Amino acid sequence: MDEGELRYWLVQTTGDPGLQITGLKRLSGGAIQQNWSLDVLLRGEPQAWVLRTDAPAVLAVSHSRAQEFALLRAARAAGVTVPKPIYLCNDIAVIGRPFFIMARIEGLATPHRVVREFADRAGRDMLVAALGRELARIHTIHPPHAGLAFLGAPPADPALAAIAALRERLDAAGTPRPVLEWGLRALERNAPPPLPAVLCHNDFRTGNVMLTESGVAAVLDWEFAGWGDPHADLGWFCAKCWRFGNVAQEAGGIGRRAALHAAYEDESGSRIDASRLPWWELLATIRWAVIAADQAARHLSGQERSLELALTGHIVPELEWDILAQVDRMPGRL
Repeated sequence: MDEGELRYWLVQTTGDPGLQITGLKRLSGGAIQQNWSLDVLLRGEPQAWVLRTDAPAVLAVSHSRAQEFALLRAARAAGVTVPKPIYLCNDIAVIGRPFFIMARIEGLATPHRVVREFADRAGRDMLVAALGRELARIHTIHPPHAGLAFLGAPPADPALAAIAALRERLDAAGTPRPVLEWGLRALERNAPPPLPAVLCHNDFRTGNVMLTESGVAAVLDWEFAGWGDPHADLGWFCAKCWRFGNVAQEAGGIGRRAALHAAYEDESGSRIDASRLPWWELLATIRWAVIAADQAARHLSGQERSLELALTGHIVPELEWDILAQVDRMPGRL
């Protein structure tokens, strides 16, 4: 990254000719996007920021940085705990890719550390409840929304649209995945009727929330958000694949599902239909398997050589075992 070009852009954007970059470092994580810790002196005052930009190879279903910036603004306006979005740059001449800058939040997001350090504490259900309230606030955002016009019209049937999107990705990849196709067929046979659409984060899970001793510091990574069934987010958060080994704690590997649901219902004023959740948890497992296979393909194709991406592909067989077990429990299974 060209620090000189970045500083020049920041000077022009902030109007501070004396602005100094005092620190710029790539942060860990971010298999789909890149995050950089950015420290500056702005009018003599230290600022702690994060610069978020594209990885060398991005997923086609991921939003642009301008769109993610708009999602952060909409979420913040709805009372969701997100980092403050500060500046947006679509000029690729600055660092080679579009980017935005947001406030840097301190806390813990690394999922295996989260389930190890928070799940065994007496206050774990309080933390899960706080996450339930955040999710309920996200779901207060409804279409149409002037700031989110790029999301388009909500699908007539979010469940069938999700199946179609995953099948399209499997077909495009060209690698036979019979277990995933089997799971998608079971989903088709058991699809729940549509509900009024809300904004779904679509990656609300342990690892994408910044946590502290006192609660939720920030909800992160909005690049997959879109209109859908609110149960999709609840199913994604509670799916076994996102418990990071702490399977007994169904709410993200942190605490009890009941605590998540109770806080969500209290904050939203609406009831969760528990009968819909197994369907969305199966879809979550299949979706993660498709994403994992896609990420491995980025490495294998040479687009982005990465040990992390290569290893991600090795979780697909385990996910396939989980899919078979979940399908077997469905009343309308093949």
